[in-house]
Amino acid sequence: MKQSLATLSLVVRDYDEAIAYYTGVLGFRLVEDSPRGPGKRWVVVAPSGSEGKGAHLLLAKAKNAAELAAVGHQTGGRVFLFLQTDDFHRDHRAYQARGVEFLEEPRNEDYGIVAVFRDLYGNKWDLLQLK
Repeated sequence: MKQSLATLSLVVRDYDEAIAYYTGVLGFRLVEDSPRGPGKRWVVVAPSGSEGKGAHLLLAKAKNAAELAAVGHQTGGRVFLFLQTDDFHRDHRAYQARGVEFLEEPRNEDYGIVAVFRDLYGNKWDLLQLK
């Protein structure tokens, strides 16, 4: 049997706001934006350069108060997503220039270089380049 994790759902406040952030600030590509009935869309983004590999993010608009309260807190404050890059310093500088909030200075670990940042909604991510 062959399986892979294809898509993760990320609860967001607004489709267009989320698309603008993930594509404009983080440089992701918009994979799909399809209507799914009144007020619903299937919005999928993925890191640029990830064609054919890696998971995609489904940007799911919160539809009630409980989901809205979960925006930015889907993992209880832990790092949620791990964005692996082939050039940490290039992406770190680009993200800083675009206003991405890093919660720490880059650090060298046995496995590579990493720094935690927060996205538009408060979700914590690792920007990571493996050795």
